[in-house]
Amino acid sequence: MFGLNEFATWLVVLDPLGMVPIFWALSHRDTPAHRRRMAVHSVAYSTCILAAFAVFGRHILEIFGIGMPAFRIAGGLLLFLLSIDMIFARQSGLRSTTTSEREEAGHRDDISVFPLAFPLIAGPGALTTVLLFSKRAEGLLPYVATIGMMLFVLGLVLACLLLAEPIMRRLGETGANVVSRLLGLILAALSVQYAVDGIRESFLTM
Repeated sequence: MFGLNEFATWLVVLDPLGMVPIFWALSHRDTPAHRRRMAVHSVAYSTCILAAFAVFGRHILEIFGIGMPAFRIAGGLLLFLLSIDMIFARQSGLRSTTTSEREEAGHRDDISVFPLAFPLIAGPGALTTVLLFSKRAEGLLPYVATIGMMLFVLGLVLACLLLAEPIMRRLGETGANVVSRLLGLILAALSVQYAVDGIRESFLTM
């Protein structure tokens, strides 16, 4: 059950299909070869960011004296806000770029680092998720399974970006929004569970 919940969370947070319209809007004027190169580089960079946060994120919390129950509550609230954006198919700072950031990206030849890798793929929701799961995984095998699940869904993101043109031709932005809304509903329930677990842990440690 843990693996299924983890997969569902990664799937809705990284939202491979929801990433396609954004990627296509930023890169449709580029050559197919350049789009493929940016897709591969963006997923590679975001993988490095998430892996580094999985290793060092818990130490950052310890430095600031933040307990895991508090982070579970905050992370659950953050993911809940992200789910609201997905359900209503609206773009906010959690899963998109600001107007000035989009203008800056429009003048770049390579958008693989900004805004694709960060903040679109390895954004606040993904960073929160990797820390929640890596902290909860006790032992080497669960930790490896956590990273493996993350890499698998990142592979789905890469596949969707590489197939952005045929996906947009067949699915369209409306179809992608329908899928995103359904995934957002699942994320809403999961995020509430994270917050409830954090509150329960807080009372148990008092």
